[in-house]
Amino acid sequence: MPLDEIRRAVLQFRDARDWSRFHTLRNLIVSLNLEAAELLELTQWKSDDEIEAVAAQSGDAKEREALGDECADVLIYLILIAEKAGIDLVEATRAKIEKNALKYPVEKSRGSNRKYTHYA
Repeated sequence: MPLDEIRRAVLQFRDARDWSRFHTLRNLIVSLNLEAAELLELTQWKSDDEIEAVAAQSGDAKEREALGDECADVLIYLILIAEKAGIDLVEATRAKIEKNALKYPVEKSRGSNRKYTHYA
């Protein structure tokens, strides 16, 4: 499903329930962070290998479903934030990738996890 279709479905879901009045920008940002914390909670007390196993198609189905649910919740709130703020997520993402390409040129950043401020 293309992002614009997802956006329309999210807005239709919200509007059918008359929830827009509760969706201040602050409330949406708080909610996004709460959902991101729930996504983070799925990793609590697990090793990297255990987390990777959850993401694998062969991993535990319930844990994988929970991972998908939390990812979806984060995306839904991000869409609602962008809608409220009048941000085109596709265009903003394209522009950010261009900015990152300037900050992280391949010849300096390939294979490195250092922040661009550490480049000479």
